[in-house]
Amino acid sequence: MSNNLVLSKPNDLVLTAGSLDAYINAAYQLPILTAEEEKSLAIRLREDHDLEAARKLITHHLRFVVQIARGYNGYGLALADLIQEGNIGLMKAVKRFDPSLNVRLVSFAVHWIRAEMHEFILRNWRIVKVATTKAQRKLFFNLRSKKKRLGWLNQAEVESVAKDLGVKTSDVLEMESRLSGQDLGFDAPANTSDDDHITAPAAYLEHKSEDPATAAEGSDWANYQMDKLAVALDELDERSRSIITARWLNDQKKTLHQLADQFGVSAERIRQLENNALKKLQGMLAT
Repeated sequence: MSNNLVLSKPNDLVLTAGSLDAYINAAYQLPILTAEEEKSLAIRLREDHDLEAARKLITHHLRFVVQIARGYNGYGLALADLIQEGNIGLMKAVKRFDPSLNVRLVSFAVHWIRAEMHEFILRNWRIVKVATTKAQRKLFFNLRSKKKRLGWLNQAEVESVAKDLGVKTSDVLEMESRLSGQDLGFDAPANTSDDDHITAPAAYLEHKSEDPATAAEGSDWANYQMDKLAVALDELDERSRSIITARWLNDQKKTLHQLADQFGVSAERIRQLENNALKKLQGMLAT
């Protein structure tokens, strides 16, 4: 995502950021709406679908998005990207805001702003997902602040964090391990040489599908199994062989009732014959 944030309205307001500082300064120059102004704009939006009212509600709350985004600086993601995601959450909140509840928009919007930022962080912080369950998400965004010192948590600290957040101690230990790990590229960096002693997974993970010997061995084994199956089928009586072929080996498989009509017996009898034939085949193929 680009570091250029754009929110514009012709002939009135243009907030563009060639630099992030310029955007933030522009956002803070917009005055905070009074409760009466905010309610009036929200009523215009809700009852008249007034897009100008929606624009004002959004732009005059951009400073709050910036404040919330700064609280997530420790995750190594660009502040501009966090603000952009938070703005999406603000827009969603404005769309859903009900002025009749007598709640300030910022109190209502903080949930939507944080939700968008959380999703963005979880999608982009690591290549591999680090938080998928509710407990993991809670730990992901709270574990760092709960730690009293650098280094790994001891047992007492693990139990204390688990109790404070209402999660299992095993969840705490797992998340601490995930947060302490580092992403590793599959291939070594392009500018490394054999003398750098950098071992990437591509150097030692075997790709068996590209091994001719393995492919030939697999083909031989498949042919051997097919030959054994053909021999085993020949050992069955004609009716059992016909049932197995019709039920398992033909492209157009027949039902129990179709075979019952063909052989003049009940469908249950066909099922019994089929099961007996399969057991015989399994025994012959296992030898």
